[in-house]
Amino acid sequence: MAAEQPQPEGSKPLSGLLSGIAQATYYGHAGITEELLRGQLYPEAAPHEFRALLAKMSGVLKSVASADMDLNQLEAFLTAQTKKQGGITADQAAVIAKFWKNHRTKIRESLINQSRWDNTLKNMNWRVDLKSQSRHVDQINTPVAIVEMELGKNGQESEFLCLEFDEARVNQMLKKLSEIEKSITALTQTT
Repeated sequence: MAAEQPQPEGSKPLSGLLSGIAQATYYGHAGITEELLRGQLYPEAAPHEFRALLAKMSGVLKSVASADMDLNQLEAFLTAQTKKQGGITADQAAVIAKFWKNHRTKIRESLINQSRWDNTLKNMNWRVDLKSQSRHVDQINTPVAIVEMELGKNGQESEFLCLEFDEARVNQMLKKLSEIEKSITALTQTT
C-alpha cells in the first residue's frame, strides 16, 4: 500500500476555503462571509487578493458542481485550468480534486433540493380494504383502495394526504397513468 503523499503547503487553508464556499453556496449557511473566511484562513492576505482568490475558487467550484463532473471530466477540467493564463496551480488543482471527491454527492443533493419549487412525495403507502359499513347495503364488502402520501420539502414538516378509491376510480387512475406513460414514451423516442 502506497503511503499518502504529503499535502502541499497551503492546502489546508484552501481546503477550508472550498468548504466555506460550499457551506455558503450549497448548504445554506448564511453566516459564512468573505470577512470570516479571510480572517480564519488567510489573515495575512490583502482584502483585494483574497477577494480574487475567493472569486476564482467559487467559479471553479461552480463549474465543477453545475456539470456534476465525474473524476475523468474533473481531471480534464482541472488540467485545462492549470494551463490557462491566470488559472489555478497544480497544487490548487490537487486540493480541488480531493475536495470534489469527498463532497460531490452532498453538493449534488443540495443542488437538486434547491431546484425543487414544490413539495415532493416523500413516502407512499397503500392497502385494499373491504367496506364494512355504508349507507347503501350494496356497497358493503366492496373493495376500497386507501392511499396515504407524505408530501413535503427537506427541512420542513411533512403534510399527509389520505385518499380513498373505489374500483371505478382505480381503473380511471390506471387509464390516466397509462396515457401519461404513452405520452412520455412518444416524447422521448428518438427518430
